[in-house]
Amino acid sequence: MKKLKFPTAQTILIFIAGFVTLLTWLVPAGKYDSLAYNTIGNTFTKTSIEESVELPATQETLENLNIKIPIHKFTSGDIYKPIGIPNTYKELESKPQGLAALAKSPIKGIIAAADIIFLILIIGGLIGIMNLTGAFDAGISWMAKTLKGREYILIILVTTLIAAGGTTFGLAEETMAFYPILIPVFLAAKYDAMVGLACIFLGSGIGTMCSTINPFSTIIASDAAGIAWTMGLNNRLIMLFVCLVITILYILRYAKRVKADPSKSIIYDQKEALEKVFGIKPMNTTTEFTNRLRLITLVFSLCFVVMIVGVSFLDWWFVEMTTTFLVGAILIGIIGKIKETVFVEVFAKGAASLLSVAFIVGIARGVTILMEDGLISDTILYYASTITEGMNKGVFTNVMLFIYGGLSFFMPSSSGMAVLTMPIMSPLADTVNIGRETIVNTYQYGMGLFYLINPTSLILAALAIVKIGFNKWVQFIMPLLLLLLITTMILLTISVY
Repeated sequence: MKKLKFPTAQTILIFIAGFVTLLTWLVPAGKYDSLAYNTIGNTFTKTSIEESVELPATQETLENLNIKIPIHKFTSGDIYKPIGIPNTYKELESKPQGLAALAKSPIKGIIAAADIIFLILIIGGLIGIMNLTGAFDAGISWMAKTLKGREYILIILVTTLIAAGGTTFGLAEETMAFYPILIPVFLAAKYDAMVGLACIFLGSGIGTMCSTINPFSTIIASDAAGIAWTMGLNNRLIMLFVCLVITILYILRYAKRVKADPSKSIIYDQKEALEKVFGIKPMNTTTEFTNRLRLITLVFSLCFVVMIVGVSFLDWWFVEMTTTFLVGAILIGIIGKIKETVFVEVFAKGAASLLSVAFIVGIARGVTILMEDGLISDTILYYASTITEGMNKGVFTNVMLFIYGGLSFFMPSSSGMAVLTMPIMSPLADTVNIGRETIVNTYQYGMGLFYLINPTSLILAALAIVKIGFNKWVQFIMPLLLLLLITTMILLTISVY
């Protein structure tokens, strides 16, 4: 009998979408009233099921609605999404989603996630052009020679730099560009693809989990909780250092074992196939790293530098990031003297190679749309907020960690989770006599820990690029996840006493 294969990422997400569709029949429908700030007219719009009311944008309005957020957080643009209003949850008539809604959800998700999908496709085209120039082959050969005997430096450097991006500006979706580039480097260094995947994905995951100044999680969540983002910063810095050290040591231990004996690799049965996919050639067929190829590599690297600067300081988002990679591909084509017809053909093939990844992102977004249309997201939040009543503060803190981990399955967006849950959850800290920054931290840690295996996050898209099954990833990550969970619970408990 043929061995049963683990299903693809797309199939896993379709099953999850089916499960969520079933939940819309079982979970009561409900919704919180929401409050949105209007820059034109300087007013608030309070929206409920019955009506939408325009209110003056004043501190008094916020206090009357029991929202403990300074008015300037709205007027300055720090909070730019509608927030939930505490104590306004109402059960509504059930709105179960049927087979038609399930069938439409991937299409709706692809349309809703068009920004990140186009980023992924343009990156695919850029990778195709880079491969055609031979710059990757030459650069990998040069790096393999330079790091010979010290390849472990690559693991430490890549994981730390990506974690730095995650903790400062939320480097996550952007890492999709790194897998096709860096996986061949790790393979050339005699590691397996799992090491490269771990350095990139875990670097991003630990960085965003322990965000320090990340505007898309720390700052927006602190604003929505009504506190300064600097509150709890010391605890987050300690968490970042401890969790990053644990993660790097875990990857180094696995990498050392694989390098000493390739058969110890979790994905050893895919070794030849992955080397073929990522174009790893025997080291005696090296390509000379000419000045032209160095210039091409410089332009390619500058695309990422420009993207990071733009996102960090110029309020760039997906349109600007995608444009940067498109312009970079054109410049590389000119420098490499690639004919126009060849450029278009290779660029299109490169984009097509990441099309399956783009579909994964769209299907995952469709799962969220099913919950929103079925009106169960707020219900799950409401019941989660009632679980912690009357708890000891140490127990409360750790329960909140698990609650946020669970909620992130249904709401994988960090900024969306912040504005939706913080006005509801942060007042719970007052009832057990702890600071609201603890809720912000449990939100980050809970989301961050579950992010490492959450199928509605980016892990399935990353695995699709690297051609590794979700079951193999779970086998690799579970010991580290348990270690990080225990560490987080200990440090959280210490922080509230």
